[in-house]
Amino acid sequence: MKLGLGCVCRPLYGPRGDVLNSRHCVVALTLLTLFTQVVVTTNSWWSLAMNPLLIPEAYIIGAQPLCSQLVGLSQGQKKLCQLYQDHIHYIGEGAKMGIQECQYQFRNRRWNCSTVDNSSVFGRVMQIGSRETAFTYAISAAGVVNAVSRACREGELSSCGCSRAARPKDLPRDWLWGGCGDNLNYGYRFSKEFVDAREREKSYPKGSYESARLMMNLHNNEAGRRMVSDLAHVSCKCHGVSGSCSLKTCWLQLADFRKVGDALKEKYDSAAAMKLNSRGKMVQMHSKFNAPTSHDLVYIEPSPDYCVRNQTTGSLGTVGRLCNKTSEGMDGCELMCCGRGYDQYKAQIVERCHCKFHWCCYCQVQALHQNRRPVCLQVRRGLPACRP
Repeated sequence: MKLGLGCVCRPLYGPRGDVLNSRHCVVALTLLTLFTQVVVTTNSWWSLAMNPLLIPEAYIIGAQPLCSQLVGLSQGQKKLCQLYQDHIHYIGEGAKMGIQECQYQFRNRRWNCSTVDNSSVFGRVMQIGSRETAFTYAISAAGVVNAVSRACREGELSSCGCSRAARPKDLPRDWLWGGCGDNLNYGYRFSKEFVDAREREKSYPKGSYESARLMMNLHNNEAGRRMVSDLAHVSCKCHGVSGSCSLKTCWLQLADFRKVGDALKEKYDSAAAMKLNSRGKMVQMHSKFNAPTSHDLVYIEPSPDYCVRNQTTGSLGTVGRLCNKTSEGMDGCELMCCGRGYDQYKAQIVERCHCKFHWCCYCQVQALHQNRRPVCLQVRRGLPACRP
């Protein structure tokens, strides 16, 4: 067992020590949102990742009624579900991969890609056209490409099989091009058809905020898919007596999804701020930078304040988040806790270590350790921020 102390962020206090009441701000923002049309609907196809009933066999019997009852699908996506019912499980797997990778990439950020429920998944924060939303759309589309492409290779889908990609021109002449590669072409096309269906069903007035958000979503979906395609590589296997490698068989293979997440995270850091011009087209807000390509992420709104909890924007705040008191980066207590300071708490964590097998027959395990875990506070109250 591991005994530890940790640190958490504090709530916001007034001058007399009482918790500040933000009802007036919330009421004002709520009234403002009544006059703003919400572009992102409450439910999303991302909810397929949260549905525990997603097993391939569930879509064989009564497929059409089941597709119509799935939460978060648009009309076009429900039609695709009916036509490709064996794909839905793998769309859910792709969404789950995207969510998990998003949470890994942002684990040390103020916004850490938290899921809030099983229908909207990420909550109201996705209603803002921020760079975090851009990353989420890209990594989700990439996840579907990855999951469907590999399901084809494994023979799980009736409408596709192994990759039929053309032989690379630079492949040595005596190497065989074959095997069973990931069907990137099919996964790419299906992801484009399914993921983009929700956006392509919509029609908004030219030059409106809604049309800008629609173009932003489609652009980032495509950027995610292209990243999977760009990172795919040729993989080979040797054949021959005693590993002589007298013959090689090669095929197309997708990169590990962590590499896709790392690359998209770099695109997130350099995402381009966009706006609509007088002709209703998206243009770069700051012309001194290079124009974004179809491989880059774009956004149209600044990120909300992720330091404090806000029901209007969907921010969960950083109170209670773990932080690294020795780091000066985003995971450090000063930045993660937004200058409010941190506390340390004791945590009891079961951890097996120094295991040793004794004949016969038991294992000796050492499992007690001491540690201090810093956690963000809600407010700095005149006391030293870093307390032992």
